[in-house]
Amino acid sequence: MAAIARALTIAGSDSGGGAGIQADLKTFQELGVYGMTALTAVTAQNTLGVQGIYPMSVEAVQQQMDAIGEDIGTDAVKTGMLFNSDIIRGVSEKLVQYRWDKVVVDPVMIAKGGSVLLLEEAVRALRDILLPLSLVVTPNVPEAELIAGISIQGLDGRKEAARIIADLGARHVVMKGGHDESNPDEVIDLLFDGRDFYEFCGPRFVTRHTHGTGCTFAAAVTAELAKGRTVVQAVELAKAFIQAAIAEPLRLGQGHGPTNHWAYRKQHGFAHPTHESGAGE
Repeated sequence: MAAIARALTIAGSDSGGGAGIQADLKTFQELGVYGMTALTAVTAQNTLGVQGIYPMSVEAVQQQMDAIGEDIGTDAVKTGMLFNSDIIRGVSEKLVQYRWDKVVVDPVMIAKGGSVLLLEEAVRALRDILLPLSLVVTPNVPEAELIAGISIQGLDGRKEAARIIADLGARHVVMKGGHDESNPDEVIDLLFDGRDFYEFCGPRFVTRHTHGTGCTFAAAVTAELAKGRTVVQAVELAKAFIQAAIAEPLRLGQGHGPTNHWAYRKQHGFAHPTHESGAGE
């Protein structure tokens, strides 16, 4: 019998349940992966915005990672909101210590409502310390502009940013296309593997219910990597998963509502909870 696929998310909480740790765990569960957490911050937030951020100490974050590394272990890791440079350094130390190499970095910087979720001094730490440890990094256009240090316009601009970010050490760069409105009818996500570009296309939905899309997409990539899929396969599934989640909104809240995490399962049935590689402890 194949081992159960395991995934660890290192991120902040979202009291509204649409993003962060909550979105990651929902996604892992929907894709048949056993999810675990290391909490970096508690946030008070809902569909209207972020009302408060309360970061954890570096020691608390590392101790949570030790608890996983010394017992259950994990097949893939996702990082989300890391908030400051000290937490980024602490997380990076543990990724190296436990030799966790299937790392998906979602460079969470700004919430849908505009609240800053990564301090300015932490951008350099993310760029210099964390990205070289990543298998996949999944920036949207505003995040990629901060990381790459350029202004991005259209598909060619996203390709240029992907090359710059890859040169910083990320082995695969997914340039998400939701903020690129050069094509009003279609969203094209780009995957760059350091040599070639792959395009993943889908219809653009006009909706305010997109809270947590970035977290959910990156969590789906992580879940599929934990099951032994290739990066291309993982991104392809994640694209389908988030398209379904946006296409069937829950219509909750007065602001930027959450996506529908069970829409993909509703369309395709349950995912099998084991991974192909048979990796165990």
